[in-house]
Amino acid sequence: MLFWILVAALTAVVAAILLYPLLRGAKAAENSRAGEAAVYRDQLRELDRDLDGGLITPEEADYARAEIGRRLIAVSAGEPGQTPKAARHHRFTEAFVLLLLPVLGLCLYLTTGRPDLPSQPLQARLDNPGNDVAVLIAKAERHLAEKPDDGRGWDVLAPIYLRTMRVNDAQVAYRNAVRLLGPSPVRLDGLAEALMAVSEGVVTEEVRQVLEQSLTLEPDNPRARFYIALSMEQAGRSVEARQAFEALAKQSPADAPWLPLVNDHIAMNGGAPANPGAGPAVPGNPTQQDVAAAENMSTGDRQQMIRGMVESLDAKLSADPNNFEGWMRLVRSYAVLNDKDRAAGALKRGLAAFPAGSEQGKQLLALASELGLPTEGLSQ
Repeated sequence: MLFWILVAALTAVVAAILLYPLLRGAKAAENSRAGEAAVYRDQLRELDRDLDGGLITPEEADYARAEIGRRLIAVSAGEPGQTPKAARHHRFTEAFVLLLLPVLGLCLYLTTGRPDLPSQPLQARLDNPGNDVAVLIAKAERHLAEKPDDGRGWDVLAPIYLRTMRVNDAQVAYRNAVRLLGPSPVRLDGLAEALMAVSEGVVTEEVRQVLEQSLTLEPDNPRARFYIALSMEQAGRSVEARQAFEALAKQSPADAPWLPLVNDHIAMNGGAPANPGAGPAVPGNPTQQDVAAAENMSTGDRQQMIRGMVESLDAKLSADPNNFEGWMRLVRSYAVLNDKDRAAGALKRGLAAFPAGSEQGKQLLALASELGLPTEGLSQ
């Protein structure tokens, strides 16, 4: 009952706010007409004084008096036909504000709202967050504000920050987790990815130091090895980068989820993809002839050839979008080419073919998070 009383009170306040300019406007118009009439009466009195003083002739006085009188009558009575029209306009507007607007709002609320849903204060939502990521984050942040030395809390919160692209917060959380719980490959790799997200995918010297520390703890860590190889590629050391990617590919199982991305980088650096027969055929894969031709090209010509292959893959997927592996490869390829806009566009188109709720859609979103692409609003 209290809810409906509040709704009625808010409706009355809104109606009063909307009606005030109309009522104030009518009153202002009346005051303006009264002021004009007083001016014209003063002019008539001034005219009589000028006539008595001999400043004007009787004929000029009669002419002026007639003109002033005409204006005074017009102001006092209003222009013909205008007053009824204005009155009808205001009556319709007032009826709309007082009747139609509240009824329209109530109908919209009953149609799209949830009047049967009980209220749930913030504390109740914090106690039972369910799958609401925002509430989970708020609950963890409240806990850590009270207990900032809880390393496990930072350890849980850090990857959530990274998945939701709060990269600065992710850096702080990973650093606190490492400081309180000690370094581990998972924490160090997460910190490296957070630092890379801030630097827009560039493996900086700080990132490289973190990755090397991770490799001292786990020498076969594929994620750290991939980013180390990527740093060589970004530095223009194509031969070393290709050798590092090839070593990672040889170490990886044939069904490793990161292997297609590694093969892309091997091809971009002039090498032959590892395990070329693994998995279903995907449009746009480089053939052996393409790889052989790329080895004899300059860096600029090789990049142009790769971009042409990616655009060819894009066109094939536009004609036949039912190819999940093709969308995965296209998103990766645009990200590797540092074309974030096209990568985000390919992600949206891939999710149109494979919705976010499906298993394939979840893999696309996971790939986007790995590549540092925005995923806000795409998981619905």
